[in-house]
This record gives sequence, C-alpha cells and structure tokens, in this order.
Amino acid sequence: MKRFRQPSILPGFNLTMGFSLLYLTFIFFIPVGGLLLYTSMMSWEEFWRAVSHPQVVASYKLSFGASLAGASINLVFGALVAWVLVRYSFPGKRIVDALIDLPFALPTAVAGIALVTLYSGTGWVGQYLEIWGIRVAYTQLGVVVALTYIGLPFVVRTVQPVLEDFEAELEEASAALGASRTTTILRVIFPALLPALLTGFALAFARALGEYGSVVFISGNLPYATEITPLLIVAKTEQYDYNGAAAIGTVMLLAAFVMLVVINGLQWWASRRFGH
Repeated sequence: MKRFRQPSILPGFNLTMGFSLLYLTFIFFIPVGGLLLYTSMMSWEEFWRAVSHPQVVASYKLSFGASLAGASINLVFGALVAWVLVRYSFPGKRIVDALIDLPFALPTAVAGIALVTLYSGTGWVGQYLEIWGIRVAYTQLGVVVALTYIGLPFVVRTVQPVLEDFEAELEEASAALGASRTTTILRVIFPALLPALLTGFALAFARALGEYGSVVFISGNLPYATEITPLLIVAKTEQYDYNGAAAIGTVMLLAAFVMLVVINGLQWWASRRFGH
C-alpha cells in the first residue's frame, strides 16, 4: 500500500537546517572565529604577556568573583521570589511579577545610572549606608550589586514554571507521613527544583560575566580595584590593541565555556540522581 505522509505546517528538515546553520554562522561562528583568528596571530609569549598582566589578572578576579557572588545571591533570593509569586496571593502581585522583567527591558546604561543615583554618597540609599561605614558606589560591592540586579530574572523565570507544575499533593503526602517542614523542603521540593536552580544560576553567571553597561557607571573603573574584564577589552580595542583584546576575550570565552560544561554536568547528575 502506498504510504502518504502527513503534510507539515513547518518547512522541511533541509530548509530549516540550512536557515539554522546560516543564522548560527553569522551570529556565533564568524564572531568567535574572528576572535580566535586574532589570537592565533600572536606567539605564545605575546599571548601570555597579554593575559597575565597584573592589571588583567585583577580584572579576572573581580569579574569572576563578582559574577559568582551575584549569581549565588540570585540563586537564593530568586528562588524565594519565585516561591512567593507562585504560592501566595497578595495585593500588587502582578506589578511585582512584571517588575522582575525590568532588567530585561531597561537599557543597562540606564540601570547603571539609576544604581549610582541610589547608592552614591549623596544618593537616596547610599547616604544612609555611609553612616554605617558602608560604601557601595565606586567599590567592588557596587559591582556585585549591579551584577545581582541584572541576573535576578534568570533565576526567577527559570524556577517559576517548575514551581507552577509542582504537585502540591506531594507536599501533603510528605506531611501526612509525619515529615517535618524542613524534611519536606530538603527531600521533596529541593530535588525537584535543583535542575532549574542550576540552570538559572548558570544563566545569571554567564550574563553577569559579560555585563558592561550597568557596571561601568557604578564601579568607578579603577585599575587593580574596580575594573572589570569587559571594560579592559573595550579599552584595548580603543587603543587599537586588537590582539591583546582578542587574547583576553579568548580567556573569558574558554572560562565561560568550562563553567557552562560544569553546570551542564551538574544538571545531568541532578536529573539522573533525582529522576527528573
């Protein structure tokens, strides 16, 4: 008997694959290839000299350390915000839910100016913090604040759908069997959320690692102190040191790739370990 295939609304595999590869070529492969091409034009001594300069190393420490701190803060408080939005009803809930996406819509430069306005020594919040000896603007703490701000939506929007699909009957069964609230959270809720938490953490960390606009205003850009690596790359580009900028960019690219591989490995382990 002659078989008839069900016509598909979407184009065929060859066409969609061709468009996908073309899109990836222009968006990903060509920029990354250009970055690696500039790096390959350098000798090993030149490359090592560019990426191991004390000023560059200081920027690595700040960028990775502040990104890790911001993503870790969002991992905890982002999960709490998602929990509140899913499990509770309160006045203004829709407004709060919409404000979570504000870092996506607000230009990062505007966010940086707003943070400086809030946390500078004469700012609305900063003037009271400085009474207690806490300086935020133009310090490493300010960098962490900025990176926490831009990374929050990634954790909330990753965990929120999982909580919405989580069956409340599992919590009720745990309580009926005599488990305490802490045991229910650690043995029932947390394993179900772990893959989503790791995904949100990875997205927030990767976003913070490449952030520029919101940090450049609040950090003060002091070499060896509050200068982030993306700013250093821009500075070298403005000085026509394209090889040096490419070398530093390659280090950041490799580090981000390794970090994402580790996070994906943890996600795979969590899915196998907890059966999700």
